[in-house]
Formats: sequence, structure tokens, C-alpha cells
Amino acid sequence: MSVTYYGQSCVAFNFNDTEVLLDPFITYNPLAKGIDIDSIQPDYIFLSHGHQDHVADMALIQKNSNATVVAIVETAEWVRKQGVVSEKVVEFNFGGTLRLPFGMVKMVYALHTNSTPDGNYGGFPCGYVFFIGERRIYFAGDTGLTLEMKLLSDLGLDWAFLPIGGHYTMDMFDAVRAAEFVNCKNIVGIHYDTFPPITIDKKEAVTLFRESGLRLELPSIGEKIIL
Repeated sequence: MSVTYYGQSCVAFNFNDTEVLLDPFITYNPLAKGIDIDSIQPDYIFLSHGHQDHVADMALIQKNSNATVVAIVETAEWVRKQGVVSEKVVEFNFGGTLRLPFGMVKMVYALHTNSTPDGNYGGFPCGYVFFIGERRIYFAGDTGLTLEMKLLSDLGLDWAFLPIGGHYTMDMFDAVRAAEFVNCKNIVGIHYDTFPPITIDKKEAVTLFRESGLRLELPSIGEKIIL
């Protein structure tokens, strides 16, 4: 298993040769100018919510790849309005578990807001837990610190992808507490540095996590990490 970081909260997992892309926002990310968006060919696209900085490239990438798009019910309806045929849209909701060729995916709570780029209600934001064989990966999406995270503490998470930029989501200090809540030592930071309100001191963040007994990965845009 591996993951490639494309900036903001956009990551692409390779799960046993199945490509799974989350929250595609590349074209409008000033830090991701070197990424060739046409080369991104996922089998699945998962959306944590409908804000522009998580869905801006969904339609183009889906058209290029014919990927299946997965989202909460109301955000999935917006996906269909972008021209994605219903057969390529999977909607589900909290408590739901999808069984897909690469493994299982459970939708979990996120503390945030959600509207789609056209200004309409997008349902609730969410996160996802991916069950790939014996491995467990948590993608938190945009979220503040919430006690709901403690419900994940007994899953045996191998990796957690947590927002650390603050302002719109958790900052690095709350993310340390979130790592404790979900009982996961290996963290990949997301949702930071793209815009001035979420710029962080990377050295401070890595030191903070290390002193808390945690491993924080902050990959460069386009960098691949073996999980």
C-alpha cells in the first residue's frame, strides 16, 4: 500500500493496485502547479464534503478516468449534477459500510460544515475508515477535535490522516489530541499551507508530535509514501 500527496487534503491511495483518490483539489492549488492532473487516473474518488477546496477537480478527473465517485447522500446529488452518471455515483451515510473490490470503507463523523460549490446544502461532512486486509487507515477529512473520534480507538488504526492547519479545522495541537483519541501513532498531516490562514511551522509540528510520542509525516506535493 502507498499514498501520494497532492496538496491540501488530496491524497491518492494505492490499495492492492486499486487507485483511490480523496478530495481532489489540484488545479486551483497554487502549491500544486507541477502536478499533471491528466495523469491521475483513479478507480474511485471519495469526497469528505462539498467545499471547493475538496471537490474542484472531481468532474475533470472523473471524466478522464471514468472513476466511481463516493460521497454522503446530498453531496452525491451535487456530483450527479456535474454530469457524472448515476451508475458511477455511490451514495451512503453514517453507519454505512461499503464492500468494494479493494476492501471495506466505513463512513464516520466529522465536525465541520458542508455546502457544495453552487451554494446548496451538501449534507454532513464526514471522514472514512478504510479496512484493507488487516490494515486500518483513517481519513478524517475537515474536522475539529471531537469526542466522536474516541469511537475509533479500538479499531487498531495503522495510519491517521489528520488536518493540522487550524483556522478552518483542527490545528497541530488539537491534532495531537485527536491522535490520542483514535489511538494511532502514525499520522499524515493534511489541510495546511495552501492559503495564509492555514500556514504552519513544519519543524514545530514535527517536533510537537515527536515529543508526544507520535510520528508525523508531511510529504512534499507529489511525494509517495509506503504505508
